[in-house]
Parts: sequence; structure tokens; C-alpha cells
Amino acid sequence: MTQLNYWLKSLGMLTVAVLTTVTPITSRKASARTVADLRQEGKSLEISVLPPDTDPDSIKIPVPPPETNKNGICPEFLPPVIDSIIDHPSLARGKWGILVESLSEEKIFYSHNANQYFIPASNIKLLTTAAALNKLHPNTPIRSKSMEEWVKITNLKSNNSYADTLLRYIGGSEAVQDALAELGVDPNSYRLADGSGLSRKNLATPEVFVTTLKGMSDANNNEVFLASLPVAGVSGTLKNRLRHPSTQTKVQAKTGTLRGVKALSGYLEHPDYGTIVFSIMVNQPSQSGKVLEKGIDQIVLRLTQLMPCS
Repeated sequence: MTQLNYWLKSLGMLTVAVLTTVTPITSRKASARTVADLRQEGKSLEISVLPPDTDPDSIKIPVPPPETNKNGICPEFLPPVIDSIIDHPSLARGKWGILVESLSEEKIFYSHNANQYFIPASNIKLLTTAAALNKLHPNTPIRSKSMEEWVKITNLKSNNSYADTLLRYIGGSEAVQDALAELGVDPNSYRLADGSGLSRKNLATPEVFVTTLKGMSDANNNEVFLASLPVAGVSGTLKNRLRHPSTQTKVQAKTGTLRGVKALSGYLEHPDYGTIVFSIMVNQPSQSGKVLEKGIDQIVLRLTQLMPCS
């Protein structure tokens, strides 16, 4: 009998040990209803990093959780989202300059190297055409066309010869500086070598383009300037870009392309924040234009996902 009790006791201990081994210990994760709750409770948010994709041209970006159930990004979470794009292995060696602001409010959504010089490629045409419209009436004849037609062809089709001719016609780089100064553009924040952006001696900061775009929103002949910009998924150099439902027809911007250079500066119409003005430039000679363009388009797509979280 003593041996039986001893055997039963041993069997019970073994059973407990086995169950303990095979039964996982369930860990509790603290839950919170909103981002604000997490902040109040002193808990940190973890941003997961997606595994690298096998496609070298593919860029996948983790998006921090929004405050509500909607698929959106709170403004305070936009910086890490954009940082994750430009820090992607295929883009990390590039020099990025980005500035994103609200048109109607003094609100900066994102800024990265906003006051540093970049080769802007055809984004320089924004300065040329803005200056031309501030100096001359749209009906002013230039050869067989009006100033309005010259501006439209310059920006919509990114015509280099039209841009360079336009610059000479209005009086050169000094005339551009005088005209843009009236819009609040610092003449020391860019260097104009031509009107088209073909020269790599052109230099400009993202802030120059944002300031110019904001100034032109209510300047004389602003409707001509706006109508000259390509529309995402619809016209000009953006006809085959940004065709996502959240960007198509909602983005008007000037493209810029040279070897190792990509740029996009313009306006985004947002349902919650009105008009957002942005300038995105990257100089990365070692990377293909296709990859750089995808990175820029991913950033613009994330801007459409902004949502109020207060």
C-alpha cells in the first residue's frame, strides 16, 4: 500500500511537469482605446518593421496605428513614416530634402533638410514661370504665342527650350530674383543657372519651392500658374503617375528629372487639411530614377492618409 501511494504521488508530479512543459504561458498585452490613452498611461507605441521585399524596386513602409479605426496617420506619426521611406536600403544613400506645409495655416507637417541646397532639375521651371507671371500679363505676346501659353507648355510638358527662352525674355536671373522677392522668396536660397533646370549648377532648397507655391496661390495670375501644373493621373508629366484613387486629380505638381535627380513640388488637396504644399527632392546618382520616383510617390501617398487625431 505504501508503494502504491508513492507510485501515485510520483505519477501526479510527472503529469504536472508534462502539462507545464506543453502548455504555453499566455502573456498579457496592455490594451488602450486610443493613442491619447497610451500617451496618458505612459506607454510607448511600437512601430513594426516589415521584412525586406525580394523586389529591389519595391518599398514597403510600416504605418503607425491611427487613433481611430480609419486607415489614416496622425500628424505626429508622419515623421517616422516618411523617415522609414527615405531610410529604406534602396534610398538611404540619397540626399533628401523635404518640406510639407499647410497652405492656410502656419503648420509644418514634415521638414527634412528644408534649407539645404539640392540640384532641383525641372523644378526650377516653377521659379521661371512664377517670375514671368509676376512681371508680365498673361496676354503678353511672345513670338506667336501668349505668355499664358508659354507658361503652360513650360510646366505641363516640361519644355526646356520654352523655359530658357522665357527666362531670357523676362530679363534673366536678376529679374527672377526681383519678382520672387515680392513673394517672400529669399534670393540667397537658390542659384539660377538657366530657366529649365538642365544645368547641374542650379541649386535650390525645398523651402524656396514651398514659399513660391504658397506665394503664387494668391498672387496675380495665380489661376494661369495653377492651370499650368500637371495633374496626377490626368495630364502632362504626371499623366502616368500617382494614379491611386487618393492622389489622382488631387495632386498638381511639377516634376523634375536628371540622372540621379528626382523632384516633385506642388499642391495636394486634402479633405481634412485643405491645400497642402510640398517639395520633395532627392539627389542619389547611384540609384535609378525609377526607384527614386517610387520613393517620392510613396511619400505623397502617405500625405493623403493624414487625419486629425485630436
